[in-house]
Amino acid sequence: MTAEQTLSRIAKEVSACTKCVLYESRKKSVPGDGPATAEIMFIGEGPGFHENEQGHPFVGASGKFLDQLLSQAGVTREEVFIANVVKCRPPGNRDPLPEELAACDVFLEAQIAAINPSIIVTLGRFSMNRFFPGAKISAVHGQMKKIGERFVIPMFHPAAALHQAALKPSILGDFAKLPDQLNEARRALGRPIIEVKRKVEEVDDHPRQLNLF
Repeated sequence: MTAEQTLSRIAKEVSACTKCVLYESRKKSVPGDGPATAEIMFIGEGPGFHENEQGHPFVGASGKFLDQLLSQAGVTREEVFIANVVKCRPPGNRDPLPEELAACDVFLEAQIAAINPSIIVTLGRFSMNRFFPGAKISAVHGQMKKIGERFVIPMFHPAAALHQAALKPSILGDFAKLPDQLNEARRALGRPIIEVKRKVEEVDDHPRQLNLF
């Protein structure tokens, strides 16, 4: 089975999953989007209102901000794979519960194995805790670490900048380092180095949206 076929199979299984209570209130599951050949995989927390309606990750306000951040790092959404630690929306955008994280982990692990990315970027503390248990995101954000067969970079969730303007410089700085970190990972993994032309446009200083997830 090819990586594309594996991802397609996972998406079908996610859409029919009843392993936890989240399936009871979902409209659409959100398995994740992106190519099976992605070098970078972003893992967020959980679908929000817009994601639940459309079945795709990061399509609300925080998704638009993520697109701007990717552009500044010289990366397009079409080049990366974006998923979440839970594939169905927690009611009221509450935090995912341990049993919900555990139920979805088999899908996420299978996606990581199929894609085999050079770098995983975790967005927010729940995805960070999967790789850095017990760590504080304020202490480790932006710091790349080799874990198993790949490199992982914990970052703040883009929504954090919309909630707390003081975090925006840290988020911008972390994404600015991403092209160099990707090449560092490529070098260590014996993959070809790619020169990236960084974008120079400014990210919107005043993103507006209260319903973020």
